[in-house]
Amino acid sequence: MSKVILITGASSGFGEAAARRFAGSGNALVLAARNLDRLNALAQELGERCPVHAAAMDVTQQDSVDRFFSELPPEFRNIDVLVNNAGLALGLEPAHQADFSKWQTMVETNITGLMRVTHAVLPSMVARNTGHVINIGSTAGNWPYPGGNAYGGTKAFVQNFSRGLRADLIGKRIRVTNIEPGMAETNFSLIRFDGDADKAAKVYSGTKPLSAQDIAEIIHWVNAMPEHVNINTLEVMPVCQTWSALAVSRDME
Repeated sequence: MSKVILITGASSGFGEAAARRFAGSGNALVLAARNLDRLNALAQELGERCPVHAAAMDVTQQDSVDRFFSELPPEFRNIDVLVNNAGLALGLEPAHQADFSKWQTMVETNITGLMRVTHAVLPSMVARNTGHVINIGSTAGNWPYPGGNAYGGTKAFVQNFSRGLRADLIGKRIRVTNIEPGMAETNFSLIRFDGDADKAAKVYSGTKPLSAQDIAEIIHWVNAMPEHVNINTLEVMPVCQTWSALAVSRDME
């Protein structure tokens, strides 16, 4: 049975790949992102395979979110699957050297933005007693690393918020999943390093990281499970990545 799939941050990376994967299953797509040119190009391409509605939405702005939902065509209003993908990391400086405005942007996008969209979609799911919220978290929400300070904190929020939704929705036929990717090669590092392509490339040098298509396949799979099956959390890394030893400073004497 076809579903209406809303994907935020759909113009690139995991979001774009997820849109392509769900289009291949004959679903109707609602695509949201700030980059309207890229979004429209994607919508035009996928529109040959399935119904698509695409519109600009900045999850950091309440009026933008409100306008997006108020202008949804009737046939796209009953969202069956919400993929909360919009998010970003900015900078890799230690906390005492970080640009506070970058912390604010990460919180506004990864936390407040995710809550805004979820809050807009969830009442309809509850009223219809059906739906699936798929949040894109990160291994950074579980395992800290130097420079990951605020970003890791935002993804730890996503994890616990997802669990809280599950607790609130007990007795409802609504699923909630938090997918936590590790190293994945998209435009993520390019954004983190303010467009510095050399720095971004070094992150993946000598590795075989996850791809956007890998994560899209996982997003599709967790939703394709039988309706009574809820994948609570799925942490995924490439084989080349694992946990590091605990750091020890030897300059404290």
